[in-house]
Formats: sequence, C-alpha cells, structure tokens
Amino acid sequence: MLTILGVVLLFLILIPLAAFAYAQTRPDAFRIERTAEIEAHPDAIFPLLDDFRRWAEWSPWEGKDPAMKRTYVGAPAGEGAVYAWRGNRAVGAGRMEIVETSPPLRLLIDLHFLKPFEARNKAEFTLEPAGSAAGAASRVATRVTWAMHGRAHPMMKTMGLVVNMDRMVGRDFETGLANLKRVSESPGLPP
Repeated sequence: MLTILGVVLLFLILIPLAAFAYAQTRPDAFRIERTAEIEAHPDAIFPLLDDFRRWAEWSPWEGKDPAMKRTYVGAPAGEGAVYAWRGNRAVGAGRMEIVETSPPLRLLIDLHFLKPFEARNKAEFTLEPAGSAAGAASRVATRVTWAMHGRAHPMMKTMGLVVNMDRMVGRDFETGLANLKRVSESPGLPP
C-alpha cells in the first residue's frame, strides 16, 4: 500500500512528465510577428536594418545591458554582415548573419542564440510602401513587419506552457519598432 509520502512523490514525478508530454503535442514551428506604420520612405528605414552597427539606434535590447560585448565581421552591411553579442541574462549571447536582402523591401537574418538556451531561427523584416501618411498628403508611409520564425524545440514547447513567448518577444519587437519609427521619422536627432 502506498504511503502518503509515496503518493506525494508519485504525484511530483507524474505531473512534470504529463506537462512535458502535453507540451510536445503543440505545433513544431512558431512565428512571432509585429507591424508598425512609419512615416518615412523605405529607403530611409532600410539602412537602419541592413547595417548591424546602426541597430544601436533603435534595438530594444541595447539598453538592457550597457556592457554588452559586440563583434562585427564580414560585410559592413547587407548580405554577409555578421553581428555577435555576449551580455547579461537579459540579452544572452548569440550571432546574426544577413543571408538575403532585397533593398529596400526585405531583409532575412539567420539568428543563432547561444544563451540563455541554444536556438536557431530566422528573423525577417519586410517594408511595404503604404501610401501617404494619414493627414499628410506629402509624407510617405511604410508598413514595417518584424518577424521571427523557426522550429519549436521540446524545451521551447515546455516553456510555452508557463511563458507566453509571443507576448514576451512580441513586446520587444513592439519596442524596437517604436524606436525605429522615432529614429526614422526624426533623422539627425540623438537616439
């Protein structure tokens, strides 16, 4: 006959196993995406995305670790440009490489996270001319979409039971797009 301690131990073993098993029924792929309308021409926005050295002007992660170590190699911008970072727990460590560009409308990045856990994803920026900005016939607007997609590995699926990754990463994308909007609509002002 099981003792109360035995029942508790069995419960403590079965619940995490059941949660892990349930998590594995979730989709094998994920996509996180946010969009913002920016009152600027795609030609004015694209250089802020295509040159990793300019990400400091708008990236939502720059302020999370002022001591973050950055390395730039490869092409100065565009296809072949590489940016690696190593920082505190808030930013982790990883590497990005621009693998495809269609200036000024699309940019595809290979994204390799090393910390807090290893993951390989794609990040993509698309810029679509959206006509004139509301109330300003002479100003051009661009719809900028920032997306990240990839394989949802077992650990990510399990974490998804308690952490809403779309909400968490999406919040950073929203902040980044708001910063990109501010910088693009007010060129020459300090970040």
